[in-house]
This record gives sequence, structure tokens and C-alpha cells, in this order.
Amino acid sequence: MSRAAAIARAEKHFDSGEFRKILARRIAIPTESQNPERAQALSDYLSAEMQPAFEAMGFTCRTLTHPRAKAPFLFAERIEDPALPTVFGYGHGDVIRGLEPEWKDGLSPWKLAEHDGRWYGRGIADNKGQHTINMQAMANVLAERGRLGFNAKYLIEMGEETGSPGLKALCEAHREAFAADLLIASDGPRLRPDRPTVFLGSRGSMNFDLTIEARQGGHHSGNWGGLISNPGIQLAHAIASLCGPTGQIRIPEWVPAELPASVRRALADCEVDGGADGPEIEPWWGEPGLSPAERVFGWCSFEVLAYKTGNPDTPVNAIPPRAWARCQLRFVVGIDPSQILPALRRHLDRQGFPMVKIAATREEMFHATRIDPDDAWVQWAVASIAQTSGKKPAILPNLGGSLPNDIFTDVLGLRTVWVPHSYPGCSQHAPNEHLPPEILREGLAMMTGLYWDLGAGGTPKREAA
Repeated sequence: MSRAAAIARAEKHFDSGEFRKILARRIAIPTESQNPERAQALSDYLSAEMQPAFEAMGFTCRTLTHPRAKAPFLFAERIEDPALPTVFGYGHGDVIRGLEPEWKDGLSPWKLAEHDGRWYGRGIADNKGQHTINMQAMANVLAERGRLGFNAKYLIEMGEETGSPGLKALCEAHREAFAADLLIASDGPRLRPDRPTVFLGSRGSMNFDLTIEARQGGHHSGNWGGLISNPGIQLAHAIASLCGPTGQIRIPEWVPAELPASVRRALADCEVDGGADGPEIEPWWGEPGLSPAERVFGWCSFEVLAYKTGNPDTPVNAIPPRAWARCQLRFVVGIDPSQILPALRRHLDRQGFPMVKIAATREEMFHATRIDPDDAWVQWAVASIAQTSGKKPAILPNLGGSLPNDIFTDVLGLRTVWVPHSYPGCSQHAPNEHLPPEILREGLAMMTGLYWDLGAGGTPKREAA
């Protein structure tokens, strides 16, 4: 009974094909949360896969619901001794639409398949593969030690891909039941395929629409060109006023006052690399004076996600009456979310664009979060991962993308340590979602070691209640 034996057990479980069988079974359940016809699949994933797996590890399970949520949640817990540390785990079993016709020949989103040394299937990266690793890691510790040596609570939701409706209210209602010392969970990508990574929060995200409604109907460009305004041109200039030609944001309220020293230190040795299939980083784009890691993990970014004026599919010789753009701001700690749209309104008015209408979208806004990279629990987790992998993990103050992490930090009061088991080139949310099996295997070993260390003593002191 030892740490090394537990990790060897994890590697044997993977190499035997057992891990792949479990993952294949879970990927086969088409849990598309954006598709109303998949409501039964969302419930089946919890009842047929998650609950039996947790109960086999001695967890007690409860299905939880909330009026704001479109799908149920599963809460599992194993309390060995109230005096021991308690870790809260989280994962989501829902996935983005399969987009089956767009996958490579011979591949299906609902069948785990190996092609060119990679494993393909919808959810393998986001998030079925990741929480399957963590659950199996706990099973490895139990099989080797006979107990976890800590208390475990785990929440699986089925609506993350639709903005986690009801998650915050559920956590508020069950704050006492969900109480723990910290969250250890997995989502998102590593910094690089070959480098274990820990991130401590996420950038916030707000989507909004910019619209100009100039008049009813289009008018012939030969008869009216030069006499009436073109909303497409006006909106293009309005958007250009928001950021420079190299992507530098021009609204002061949309960027932090400074990059904290602890964040800068943590990112000093972090090199962004999307792998062979990732896009090439363009060093001239974004906030000048910052490294690529600082731009994506320590700063804010503005994006135009979609733009439409006239009829793009069949253009006609008419001045369009309307222009529309879906925009997004990814923001870090230090930005006041309540001031994002008011600041935008003031800016557009100052720049001479009062005709541009601003509207927040229905999508849930994610708030920015991060904990201190120097926190004792962070350093403990990094040391454990380094011992198992033999590599120096990257510490990211926050993920470049967005997660409902503020619910765990602000509602439940937890430190949050995320250990991702994916990489930037995984085609998450796109056709051909995949992972190299080497990342899955290393992740399983690392999490087995992490959970072993959590139950072996030597963790940071628990704070007084």
C-alpha cells in the first residue's frame, strides 16, 4: 500500500483498456444540452453512469433539481471523518451539439474511435473525459488504500454548455451541504500539450449585440448612394472605435489598472502553445508590452463574433437598412461587470455613434475569478503534480476562457484549483473533438497521486470555521 502502487494501478487500468471502455460508454450517450430532444439523455447520464460509479466507491447520491435549471444535478458525497479535509469536485456531463455531418469520414461524435494516434468523441475533452479521470483516480486510491483519507463531495451538472442555469441558486440553497475546504476539478485545456497545468479561476465573459436600425427596407444604391447613411459602414466605424487595428482595447473601464505582481510572476515561465493543430500566435496582436501568456491570462480581450448587414448570401445593389454584430468581452479580476455596458454607451456617444443600440444577450454572464498563485493549497497541489509527472506544472492565475467559477469562490467560499486534462488544439465545441491518449493517461496518474496525497496528511492547515 503506497503512493507508487496507487499510481501503478492507475497506469495499469488505463493500459488494460478498462478506462477506454468506461469513457466510450459515456461518450455514447448524446447529452446535447442545447437540444430539447435530448432531455432524457441528460437524465440517463446521471442515473445510468454517474450514480452507479459513485455508489461503487461508497458515495451516497442525491438527484437535485431547481426551477431555473432545465436538467437535474447529481450530488455525491463520502464522509469518512469530519476532522479530515473535505474536497469538492465538479464536472458537467452535457456537451455541445454533435454536428455529426461535419466530422471526418469514419468518425462519429457518439462513438469513441482512435485515428492517427488520437481518441475522438464528443465530450472527450469537454467534459466527460476530464471528470472520468478524476472519478477513476479516486477509485484507484480507494482500491489501494481501502479509504480515501479525506472527505469527498462531488456535483455533476447537465447544463454547463447552456450557461449553467440554476447552478448558482442551487449552490445558494445547499451551501451548508456543499461546504468544503477547497474545490479540485478539471475543465479547459493545459497551457501546452506536454505540460501539466493548474489554473485558479477564469476570465469573465459578457456577450452583447450592437445594432443600427436606420430605416424600413433597403434602397437602390444608385439612386440613394451618397444621400442616405449606410448602417454597415457606421457600425464598422463604431466597432473600430472600441479597439485599435492591432486589437488594443480603447475603453479604459474594460482593462485592469495593472497586472498584479503575483500574476506576472506566475506567468513568467508560461509559453502558450496550441500544439501542431493550433493557430500560430501573432505577437503584434493585443495589448502591447505584454507577453502572450499575460495577454490571454492576465488581460482583457474584445472580439466580434459575428457581423451582418444586407444579405451576405445573395448581395443586391441596395443600401441595407440594418446592421448587427454579436460582440464579446473577456475580462479579468478588477473589471466591474456592472459597468461594462454603461462604459460602452458613454464611449459610443462620445465618438458620435448614438444611433448604435446596445443589448445584452440572453446568455449567462460569467464573472472573473482567481485566487492567489502563492496560496498554500496551490503550492501543495503543484508539488504533488510535479512529483507524479516529473515536470514543472504551469500555474495560470485564471483560465483564458470562462467557467462558473465565481459560484464556487463567492457562493461556497472555496479556494479553486483546476487541473485540466485537455489541450488547446482539441477541437472543443467543434467537429472532431479529440485528445491524445497520452494526456489522459498522465492526467489519471497525476490525479491519483493528488488524491493519495490529500488523504496522506501533510496538507495545509484548515482554517477555523
